[in-house]
Amino acid sequence: MIPMRDGIRLQTAIVRRADQSGPLPILLERTPYGIPAQQEFDEAAAKNGADWTPPSWKELAADGYIFVFQNLRGRFKSEGVFLLSSQYDPAKPNETNDAYDTIDWLIKNVPNNNGKAGIYGVSYVGLTAGLTLLHPHPALKAVSEQASPVDQWMNDDMHRYGALRESYAFEYSVLEQADKNKNTNFDFDLYDTYDWYLRLGPLSEANAKYLHGSIPYWNEMMQHPDYDEFWKKEAWVNQLHSSPVPNLNVAGFWDQEDPWGPWQIFRHGDERGISATNLIVAGPWFHGEWQTPEGDRIGIVPFGGHKTALEFRQNIEAPFFRHYLHGDGEAPKWKAATFQTGSNTWHEYATWPPANSTPTSLYLRCDGKLSFEAPSGGGPEYRQYVSDPSNPVPYRARPISPTYPRPEWTTWEVADQRFVENRPDVLTWESLALDHDIVVTGQLAAKLYASSSGTDSDFVVKLIDVYPESGQKGAEQETPQKPLPYADSLNGYELPLAMEVRRGRYLKSYESAQPLVANQPVEWDVPLRDHDHVFLKGHRILVQVQSTWFPVIDRNPQKFVPSIYNAAAADYVPATQRVYCSSQMPSQIVLPVMKQ
Repeated sequence: MIPMRDGIRLQTAIVRRADQSGPLPILLERTPYGIPAQQEFDEAAAKNGADWTPPSWKELAADGYIFVFQNLRGRFKSEGVFLLSSQYDPAKPNETNDAYDTIDWLIKNVPNNNGKAGIYGVSYVGLTAGLTLLHPHPALKAVSEQASPVDQWMNDDMHRYGALRESYAFEYSVLEQADKNKNTNFDFDLYDTYDWYLRLGPLSEANAKYLHGSIPYWNEMMQHPDYDEFWKKEAWVNQLHSSPVPNLNVAGFWDQEDPWGPWQIFRHGDERGISATNLIVAGPWFHGEWQTPEGDRIGIVPFGGHKTALEFRQNIEAPFFRHYLHGDGEAPKWKAATFQTGSNTWHEYATWPPANSTPTSLYLRCDGKLSFEAPSGGGPEYRQYVSDPSNPVPYRARPISPTYPRPEWTTWEVADQRFVENRPDVLTWESLALDHDIVVTGQLAAKLYASSSGTDSDFVVKLIDVYPESGQKGAEQETPQKPLPYADSLNGYELPLAMEVRRGRYLKSYESAQPLVANQPVEWDVPLRDHDHVFLKGHRILVQVQSTWFPVIDRNPQKFVPSIYNAAAADYVPATQRVYCSSQMPSQIVLPVMKQ
């Protein structure tokens, strides 16, 4: 029970090998999810002898560390109040100061340490690692924040540019705040959560029917719909302008929870000058997949025989901590390292994006085709559909299981998008089969010119890699003796590369919601994340546009109201959506194409 500066004590487990002979560095994880119990390690040691370490530790344990796990204040046996907050105010209890005090105590009280500490972790555990950059202890010599959220309104877990991630925000808030002593999965009374959230109705019904004000974080989200001071204080990354400690940022290209944060930390860490020790690694991973045993696929999409998670831990993570905490080996000579999908190869870059990456427009034509040639005059100016909030487009194939603990949540961002192809409220554009490889490395984006007959609206853009219709193998089909169901082939597979939403009320200002002018086309800039991917020869490029993405994104009423969180059922109305593709309003995808 390690004391903090305000007297609160935090439950901590310290794990070392019984046969440790010399001083070792400390490697810390701070978690809201519960630390391992002594019994777990005793049982593992009794069963496996010297090979007692969990799979994600093996590469690190081989170099030798004193592993430390700590429950955050207010979780399990740690004292205090858990705020589910990333605010850094030096005058108040916060995770940055708690980490500082913990490292200080460990260095002074744990025998046979070498005076150096590192901190790492994934997701919320990665957040607690990243927050140490705001005020690092002098003994902290290496940080690896992995999939850390940084701004819960702008992106990552709870929102996408102000659009609420309804199912995740609801279920995660319950998970962490329903009971101090455990992780609580909400008990749905319908099998298909798509039906449950649709029957829930307006967001205000969540408290009225189920939570009754008992979940503080959900209440705060409902009270702060816009990007106000509450959310700006939560956006801790805005206080970061340099990387004071060597930092290995880790991001997954298909991270369904925190895809945005690591890139923001990486960029903010260089604001006061490029730091050779501010690094980023990105791979073809769902949330935390790089800490799974192998990482040889995502869903049924194989990585060409690569075990990307194992390769990351062996070749990048372990050498990083080995150099900065043990003083062995060389520092990385790259700024960014990625596993490039399509080619299925590792790449190292001196800058990100690489110098020879050129923004290139791919135009949405009114005949439903994608082309690198800009549209000329004449012909139709737009394509349209009707968006009905009472029949929203599901974000993955139904039935939709709860977020936790179901495994389908982890891979929905690579799910075959053919499941929505024939809906009348989804527009598609497709290229011809490519006659050469197209390598895209850097930031992707969409620029739509669009209008709505409503006074508020969402537009969702999906960029998709379409596999050829024959001769494709899924991950399991590389093993012929294990035939798979017909649907598990990659023949004709529509692999989403990037998907994102923008909410109309925030086009002009995130701080102050404003209505759209009905039927007036405006420009919608839709960021589509960073990526490193090859659209292979023979593949096609596909774009889908829709206005609902349910229940991962809450339904926009399509009628402007001061707060969607207080909207009434009568406010939800159908709207006619138009996407323009004329020479005057050329909707387009901007690809960072690498020069050959």
